[in-house]
Amino acid sequence: MKFTSLALASRVLRRFLLLAACGAALLPMASQAAYPEQVIKLVVGFPPGGGGDTYGRALANSLGKVLGKSVIVENRAGAGGTIAGNMVAKAKPDGYTLLLVLSGSFSAAPAVRSDLPYRVPDDFIPIAKLVDSPYGLVVRGDSPYTSIQDYLQKAKQGKMTYASVGTGGASHIVAEMVKQQAGVDILHVPYKGTGPAMNELLGGLVDSFMNPYVPLMSQIKSGKMRLLAISGNERAKELPNVPTFKEVGIDIDLTLWYGVVAPAGTPKTIVDKLTLATQQALKDPELLRVYQADGGQVQPLFGDQFRELMVRDIQKFRTAVEKGNIQAE
Repeated sequence: MKFTSLALASRVLRRFLLLAACGAALLPMASQAAYPEQVIKLVVGFPPGGGGDTYGRALANSLGKVLGKSVIVENRAGAGGTIAGNMVAKAKPDGYTLLLVLSGSFSAAPAVRSDLPYRVPDDFIPIAKLVDSPYGLVVRGDSPYTSIQDYLQKAKQGKMTYASVGTGGASHIVAEMVKQQAGVDILHVPYKGTGPAMNELLGGLVDSFMNPYVPLMSQIKSGKMRLLAISGNERAKELPNVPTFKEVGIDIDLTLWYGVVAPAGTPKTIVDKLTLATQQALKDPELLRVYQADGGQVQPLFGDQFRELMVRDIQKFRTAVEKGNIQAE
């Protein structure tokens, strides 16, 4: 009788421990199911007021409406987005810290720099590519070069110059791709930012400027600048007379894109919720107004497709970097 009581007690104890273990295991799942339960932070590697910050705040506003929880922007500017990237790579992977990324820091930088404190894309989970801004080659409005063909023909004779916003940056590498494929030699003149490069172009100190064209649209529309060609696979709707580089035999489909990622290790249930919420946010007329202003192209990619884009872009940039022996500043 005593043995039977001990056996029964042992079975009861085992059942209790099993139920307790199952309950503990279900707690994280229940927490994930309830996500989000608190404010979500979107880290932006740009100072307040800039283009990237504007895109980040538009996304935060629309995501907040979809998720029913506030999404706040935290600006961590500096080092070309590296500070923000490192912060999010090391953040707790619980869905409450996200990162706004752009191709300059997530595809061009990994191709030219070996000192990044994180790995792209391995240290992150891609959620969505949001908006694209093709690169464009611009000249002054009174330039004698009225077409990309005129420009390249002159470049074959030498003594041409182009500005970029820095050595080893995405615009510099894209311009070198143009040179490599067109078989021309154009002198690179780097500047510290879009403003100085644009001023030097308008002042006649350089012949051309390679940059994403969206920030230059006001000068292009006013006639102060002339856009000769853009990267990407199709012409811009707002500039239907401007050809792509592909149309003149220069195969450059790279664009400056913005996207959103989470730290590696974020649970799939949370990633799926964020992906669905982002898909819905990209239908928000208020967000679309911000993203499409002056020609931004909303052509989203999600999950694995976004990851594949990162990997492809890194390889394209790396090939050009190695061929041109390009070094980061």
